[in-house]
Amino acid sequence: MILAIDIGTSSAKAARFSGSGECELLAEEPLAAIPPSEPLAGEIDAGAWASALAALAARLLADGSRPEAVAISGNGPTLLPVDAAGRPLHPALSWMDRRPAAEAAEASLAAGASIDASFCLPKALWFLRRRPELYERTAAFLSCPEYAAMLLSGERLSVVPAGYEKHYGERPSLEALGLDPAKFPPRVLPGASAGSVSAAGEAATGIRRGTPVFLAGPDFLAAILGTATTVPGRACDRAGSSEGINLCARSGVADPRLISVPHLVRPYANVSGSISSSGQALDWFKRASGQAEAGYEELFEELAASPPGARGLLFLPYLAGERSPIWDPLARGAFVGLGLEQGRAEMTRAVAESTALAMRDVIEVMEESGAPVGELRVSGKPGRSRAWNRIKADATGRPILLPRFAEAELFGCLCFALAGLGRSSSAAAAAEELVETGELFEPDPAARGLYDELFAAYREAYRALKPVFARLGRTASRERGEG
Repeated sequence: MILAIDIGTSSAKAARFSGSGECELLAEEPLAAIPPSEPLAGEIDAGAWASALAALAARLLADGSRPEAVAISGNGPTLLPVDAAGRPLHPALSWMDRRPAAEAAEASLAAGASIDASFCLPKALWFLRRRPELYERTAAFLSCPEYAAMLLSGERLSVVPAGYEKHYGERPSLEALGLDPAKFPPRVLPGASAGSVSAAGEAATGIRRGTPVFLAGPDFLAAILGTATTVPGRACDRAGSSEGINLCARSGVADPRLISVPHLVRPYANVSGSISSSGQALDWFKRASGQAEAGYEELFEELAASPPGARGLLFLPYLAGERSPIWDPLARGAFVGLGLEQGRAEMTRAVAESTALAMRDVIEVMEESGAPVGELRVSGKPGRSRAWNRIKADATGRPILLPRFAEAELFGCLCFALAGLGRSSSAAAAAEELVETGELFEPDPAARGLYDELFAAYREAYRALKPVFARLGRTASRERGEG
């Protein structure tokens, strides 16, 4: 039996798998967000990660089962400073935290590459520049899954996927920026061994001492495996608080609007674009419209009262800035075209459709760059919504395919563990063998014209509002006394 753990942004999940890939038990623990203390902030309490890890292990191993191995993935890019004893010194800066914008510009110059504020190198520089006393006390910077693995085994490692070395900081750029390389643990590739469960790890979680621990790393890689996005033309749509499109392409692209790195399956490329607010945009609207307790399906029942296109209403989902393809930390959310004839149902539909339009924006850039996109394989909790999948298929013009096991990150962890235990020749081979697909949503040809018009308006609205967003950002900075 293999224990797979994925620590997301809004929840942590774990599954017990048999060696043949059957899920025996599944559990989930909610993770409460830290309310933003200032604009662009996105912090996470690492203590909640530790509590969720212990709770999940207790639930899945309550019958006395002893896993052969544990594999862990987690949200990212995040960065957590810990002291010499491994205790967190500050909340982790999550992938949503865009405060290190100035540091990102400085890091890009030092690394000789375009590095967004969401990545680890600007975040480490942010601690040096803006929290110098805390930086001095920092013994190591860790990501979410790296911290969880340390709690289990005591090992401190950095998981750096191929092609992301500059984003995490190479020694020359670290030194040029005044960052101490000793604060960055030894680097390993995704799927590497993180040792075995220690006495302290057993005491904290109940997982037997000596159990091998494998570090799957960032959740996007686990999702790629868990959806078998291992053949050119297949793309993984990682649906959650944010959205990520990861395409398996025959070769890389040289478009700065996208990230292009080697794929787990060589010689292919992983061409990707990340959307900062998708599920969290709908969650925000639930709270803002007095529907905080409503589930996704309740919302989609309401939006059914509005026709596709929301009677001419458009929403820009840039509630936490935006990454691909515009890379604009100052972008903001906006309803465009709001009139007296529209109500909550239309606003709900516009927010839901904005996710699909943001996905289409990334997909169109991929194809403009010479990387064709076929089907989209969906992972994550929002991927369980048939209504949302229908909107995505119609708005993007791409088939939406659901894996039979919806928690792709957990299945990807399983694949890494099987490879680490020598049960499979590679994690990708395990994925190709074990992943099964289920329901398919084909685009409705009758909806194409409407969504073509809406998408054109979506792009035009951002271009028109970009200078307004920049002005509002300067106003907010003056209000905070930043100049």
